[in-house]
Amino acid sequence: MAASGPHADRPLGGVTIAFDLDGTLVDTAPDLIGTLNVLLAEEGLAALPLAQARPFIGHGARWLIQRGFEAAGAHLHPARAQTLFDRFIVHYRAHIADASRPFPGCEAALEALSATGATLAVCTNKPTALSVALLESLGLAGRFAAIIGPDAAPAAKPDPRHLQTAVAAAGGSMDRAILVGDSATDVGAARAAGAGLILVGFGYTEIPAADLDHDALIEHYDQLPDVVVRLLAACGARR
Repeated sequence: MAASGPHADRPLGGVTIAFDLDGTLVDTAPDLIGTLNVLLAEEGLAALPLAQARPFIGHGARWLIQRGFEAAGAHLHPARAQTLFDRFIVHYRAHIADASRPFPGCEAALEALSATGATLAVCTNKPTALSVALLESLGLAGRFAAIIGPDAAPAAKPDPRHLQTAVAAAGGSMDRAILVGDSATDVGAARAAGAGLILVGFGYTEIPAADLDHDALIEHYDQLPDVVVRLLAACGARR
């Protein structure tokens, strides 16, 4: 990676920054866990506190349902998994942005990155249609050159092809790409694809972000633009 673009006022020209969605761009836990708790209530089970179920997010709705039912003390028979998943998606789609909001400072950081030449993309394990619906509801969809869920790629993160597909769809190249994420699936994708990796410390992960492999860790979006520039400079120096 190089630290400078074709114009001094657009130092990130030619750089593609891909973002995970749930737990990275948007705090979706209230609506996701709310939907999980609707299913649990319908099955006669107690609701899970937000803090307990929050780390279960990030591996897709099927994983969230499975871990949620386990945490509620119920065995989820495989034969019922598809029915519960279908019910989850219907309810969640109808309540996709009831309480979900961008993390503090997110929109200002996206604006700053775009203003300095970066191309932005979304690389998420949330299905593409749901991702677009969420971002449109929050007025964020237009900020991204590509929004790629696992159904729009050969495989889901941590497979590197998911990230490679998102970067290519945004018109970028992997030698000038950074992934911003929150969990081990993002680590796996970025490392396998050879991209720079910035983790957020406020996301959804059962392993603390600080304990995961990363090039940089941020605790607030105010830090992101400067961290991106420093990471690009460091990559250029190593090369």
